[in-house]
Amino acid sequence: MAAPLSDGERRKQISVRGIAGLGDVAEVRKSFNRHLHFTLVKDRNVATPRDYYFALAHTVRDHLVGRWIRTQQHYYERDPKRIYYLSLEFYMGRTLQNTMVNLGLQNACDEAIYQLGLDLEELEEIEEDAGLGNGGLGRLAACFLDSMATLGLAAYGYGIRYEFGIFNQKIVDGWQVEEADDWLRYGNPWEKARPEYMLPVHFYGRVDHTPEGVKWIDTQVVLAMPYDTPVPGYKNNTVNTMRLWSAKAPNDFNLQEFNVGDYIEAVLDRNLAENISRVLYPNDNFFEGKELRLKQEYFVVAATLQDIIRRFKSSKFGCRDPVRTCFETFPDKVAIQLNDTHPALSIPELMRILVDVEKVDWDKAWEITKRTCAYTNHTVLPEALERWPVSMFEKLLPRHLEIIYALNQMHLDRVAALYPGDTDRLRRMSVIEEGDCKRINMAHLCVIGSHAVNGVARIHSDIVKNSVFKDFYELEPEKFQNKTNGITPRRWLLLCNPGLADIIAEKIGEGFITDLSQLKKLLDFINNETFIRDVAKVKQENKLKFAAYLEEQYKVKINPSSMFDVQVKRIHEYKRQLLNCLHAITLYNRIRSDPSKSFVPRTIMIGGKAAPGYHMAKMIIKLITSIGEVINNDPYVGDRLKVIFLENYRVSLAEKVIPAADLSQQISTAGTEASGTGNMKFMVNGALTIGTMDGANVEMAEEADEENLFIFGMRVEDVEALDRQGYNAQEYYERLPELRQAIDQISSGFFSPRDPGCFRDVVNMLMYHDRFKVFADYEAYIKCQGQVDQLFMNPREWTKKVIRNIACSGKFSSDRTIMEYAQEIWGVEPSATKIPPPNLPRD
Repeated sequence: MAAPLSDGERRKQISVRGIAGLGDVAEVRKSFNRHLHFTLVKDRNVATPRDYYFALAHTVRDHLVGRWIRTQQHYYERDPKRIYYLSLEFYMGRTLQNTMVNLGLQNACDEAIYQLGLDLEELEEIEEDAGLGNGGLGRLAACFLDSMATLGLAAYGYGIRYEFGIFNQKIVDGWQVEEADDWLRYGNPWEKARPEYMLPVHFYGRVDHTPEGVKWIDTQVVLAMPYDTPVPGYKNNTVNTMRLWSAKAPNDFNLQEFNVGDYIEAVLDRNLAENISRVLYPNDNFFEGKELRLKQEYFVVAATLQDIIRRFKSSKFGCRDPVRTCFETFPDKVAIQLNDTHPALSIPELMRILVDVEKVDWDKAWEITKRTCAYTNHTVLPEALERWPVSMFEKLLPRHLEIIYALNQMHLDRVAALYPGDTDRLRRMSVIEEGDCKRINMAHLCVIGSHAVNGVARIHSDIVKNSVFKDFYELEPEKFQNKTNGITPRRWLLLCNPGLADIIAEKIGEGFITDLSQLKKLLDFINNETFIRDVAKVKQENKLKFAAYLEEQYKVKINPSSMFDVQVKRIHEYKRQLLNCLHAITLYNRIRSDPSKSFVPRTIMIGGKAAPGYHMAKMIIKLITSIGEVINNDPYVGDRLKVIFLENYRVSLAEKVIPAADLSQQISTAGTEASGTGNMKFMVNGALTIGTMDGANVEMAEEADEENLFIFGMRVEDVEALDRQGYNAQEYYERLPELRQAIDQISSGFFSPRDPGCFRDVVNMLMYHDRFKVFADYEAYIKCQGQVDQLFMNPREWTKKVIRNIACSGKFSSDRTIMEYAQEIWGVEPSATKIPPPNLPRD
């Protein structure tokens, strides 16, 4: 097989990256050399690859700055309604290539770097991922920022600048080991500190009720220092801002107490304040009620709301005086979107500012707050719901606790009036949960304090209405909406799969890049032999390239003509990596029992991080690596089956593995995965999906027709029926010999000969308390995998299904999702107008 073209060679043939004009190339070279010179002139005379990376990053950044300033100026003059997307996570990944793509600079940079004797791809690999998120929720926020900028919305992402992002995962002896992610070690060329906008955030203290109003006094102050990162839209000259807050101790910290004079101790104690933005909590879909986490949540909210109000007051058509003192129009100028309940404190905090500081009447303030805020729910798993102890609030945020009590009283009075005598309904709907430990249910707070509540896929939004918030839906059905998630086609098609983007553009033009629904036009080419061949060829090149990467990075050799069967996502029981394991073992046993039979060769790749405190998830990783150890070293198997654990799965690894995948595994128990977004990335990149009717898989099957996906297993109704009947794993274990064999092997130490009891916890969970019913879907899953094998043996039919999937993936662009939020929740219209570039006069 021919060696794959390097990306550099391929880029020369590619239309969608823009033609590199000679002027642009010369300009980039000149700028690059200047940056390199001033970097090196300081202290060294020999350049490292990292110096080259920084020189290029600064060169590309220079192209952003003029557009960034002009965009903000444009907003300031037009005074549009501004959208504030509040999230404790922004999983951004790398910025260099994305910026080049969105500015149309990629070919110019590639050519300039090539002329300087360097390789662009090598420089891109030096950049650290900005891993300020755990998974879906944080990556969704990043896709949304890209779409909001591309749609020309006056939008701001607000979050925390964690010094340490999601941990780096090392696999040692088959076990996950965590390593701190010191992503800022070499500096971050994409951020700009804005000390002039530093703001105070208050904690602790007490509440004083005076005739002049309520005062929150004797508080401890932490300063919030903003760092701004530009967010460029796709070729529209719009550059929005992501503002991340970093915690700083005030200079008089711990010195105010007319103290006994331990000055050194006091300065060392500054760390306590600054710990607030030190590290991202590494839990996905799990609530850990730690005080530091609550501090993080209030820190981002308090700093952001001050910023929002400052901007609201001062941006009245370019007037610097804070003239806007009337808050009537606040909801017409401000939309706050809460990404899950993590920023829920926005609701009581906005009330506190309006009532205590701005002296707005309580009922008016409540109306303003509700019209401003909207809440996105991301999960229905009970262990993920935030329920903070009242005692923690009493200490940390005493005024907010009073406000929450008052809001809850108002809310319950209304419910009681509508449902007289229904005390159980009052208990179910209260924001305060009674019990040994009184708790604040943050989801209930979000629902009563927002004008819109949305789920993230149709099936999820239905579950939200019919079970999780059923009582609230009955009270205010008009509040509840669906906004099916999406992904940005810039990063997830153009950037990560240029070969595919190019053959698509050849057939249908480049309009799909900003209007992904245009992929429907590919339906005309499903039987076009050259297109079928081109799609298959791009996939094969991507597979060769990924195989080479695995060999270089992890010294694993894989068969590039095997089926690349991929499941990459956080490790969690509900995502059922264990079901995948059982299939791998079953396949292995079939090969062993008849080695001469012909089998469709597979490389099963599983990747993802386990939360450090999640014992079962860590055991699942150990099981995957142990199964791989046995299978990959069995001479009877050869290269017909390999099981690979992809270490340290992250955004930049996703960009490599997704374009190379043949099969995408989306196999959560029906009713547990709110949406999923990896499923969409695989679909648009030409993998076929094996999955349950869960999350957005349902809508994917609807768009592409169910027969073009491999759908199996229980539906939500079946899961509910099985719950009523009582799930009995033993029954399946006894009835299905291949399942029994697999479980017995895990149990007996076949995969862990040096520690035969290693997996007893896993087996015990599967047999006696498996909330996610792995065995109940085993038989259907194995059968469905057989159908996958059958189709894979017919490459032409497989590729036709691939084309149909790509053609039907248009709905899953985050541009469509954001368009719906804009029109149906925020009340703004996307603007197609292109801001003039910095080199042209403003209109």
